[in-house]
Amino acid sequence: MLVKTFGSAVIGVDAITITVEVNVDRGFKFFMVGLPDNAVKESQHRIESALKNVGYKMPGKKIVVNMAPADIRKEGSAYDLTIAIGILSASGQMNEEHVAEYIIMGELSLDGSLQPIKGALPIAIQARKEGFKGFVLPKENAREAAIVDGLDVYGVSNIKEVIDFFNNDITLEKIEIDTRKEFYKNLNNVDFDFEDVKGQENIKRALEIAAAGGHNVILIGPPGAGKTMLAKRLPTILPPLSLLEALETTKIHSVGGKLSSETSLISTRPFRAPHHTISDVALVGGGAFPQPGEISLAHNGVLFLDELPEFKRTVLEVLRQPLEDRRISISRAKFTVEYPASFMLVASMNPCPCGYYNHPEKDCVCSPGVVQKYLSKISGPLLDRIDLHVEVTPVSFNELSNIKVGESSNDIRERVITARKIQEKRFENTEGVHSNAQVSPKMLKKICEIDQAGKDLLKKAMDKLGLSARAYDRILKVARTIADLEGTENIQTNHLAEAIQYRSLDREGWAG
Repeated sequence: MLVKTFGSAVIGVDAITITVEVNVDRGFKFFMVGLPDNAVKESQHRIESALKNVGYKMPGKKIVVNMAPADIRKEGSAYDLTIAIGILSASGQMNEEHVAEYIIMGELSLDGSLQPIKGALPIAIQARKEGFKGFVLPKENAREAAIVDGLDVYGVSNIKEVIDFFNNDITLEKIEIDTRKEFYKNLNNVDFDFEDVKGQENIKRALEIAAAGGHNVILIGPPGAGKTMLAKRLPTILPPLSLLEALETTKIHSVGGKLSSETSLISTRPFRAPHHTISDVALVGGGAFPQPGEISLAHNGVLFLDELPEFKRTVLEVLRQPLEDRRISISRAKFTVEYPASFMLVASMNPCPCGYYNHPEKDCVCSPGVVQKYLSKISGPLLDRIDLHVEVTPVSFNELSNIKVGESSNDIRERVITARKIQEKRFENTEGVHSNAQVSPKMLKKICEIDQAGKDLLKKAMDKLGLSARAYDRILKVARTIADLEGTENIQTNHLAEAIQYRSLDREGWAG
């Protein structure tokens, strides 16, 4: 007897429905075709043990399992339940009347219990798109799949529950999530707040500008000056995620297997802070079976690289293309997957190996030329993509001991949101551009017009401070954001003056 069950394969952040055809006929032996990998082939032994332990058996006949389309490689153990239900249906051990109406996915343990899978959300989205009635999957993944409306989602913990459900012996409880309620419930939940920061008003201002325009920023300062502390608070002043952004972010984390069983929808902006020993594949994504990397997991949020010069040169260089295109393509011999990677890069670094170059009180002990060599670990093309260079100085005792509470993240965020709304209106007819940081050189001339006084100031700054030519565009973009924060239509000289001071690393002689 031939029976069809349905599973799904995740490629990139999208899913493709897989038809599992099971034919049980006279004869012996088990055959599996349709380009399965080793983990899928091993399912025979897991299924056999699981069925035996829940009171069923593997039929002693010839079993042929075909996984279509055959030109897509089937990976992982998530097809165990799909194949097992197909075998039971084809051998007449359970009712197969409604099996084809559901996507069925799950990894089997030898006792019949189910282990969680990856990519439940994109699978559920594809199932609804193709008109399936429901989705049967492990209980741990049920909440993330249930945010898809118009699809019956059933979370199960054992294959016996699935068999009894299709035999109409039990009624499974449908998992229902109010997506909007879930989204707004945690929208403003933050662990950090700028009101806890003592002093550092100039750094707060720089991060406010970065958040308002979506600019990349690098913090340079001695150990203990507060670089990491400030960077961790940046997501608290970014505009809240939209529902569409939240779904997109959740899909990526679902594919990467990063969602907990209690999480249904990510509603706060991601903050990823990989260690400096990370490999280039772990950062951008890839591997034998491509998975999203840290830059994709930071999509719609912040990627924080602490101690930037300590990262391997090859790791830093792979950032260049995603920072421009805001997507990363991973190519293999037979296929290419694409992951979104629209993130704000926040980096921090010491000014020299000992950490005390330009310190107001402590002397730098680095030998001549060492500071420049240390800074040169960051290439010009990468530095070119960082809009704000901010020098962080140590906080004085008087500021630390001050009991006055600083400005809260919510107050700063309100100004950021107002500035972003101005930019949304400005770029409403430009596809793929949502903030000043994403503006192309061609558009820059149109939105960043400056008067003669501004041109004179820029010329004087470039001549006197030795600013590089690449700093010109960055200064204009940052000045445009500062003007948006003030609500002024035109860029003024004071906006340009403030933007110029955020180009520390472009100055000739900054590092001796």
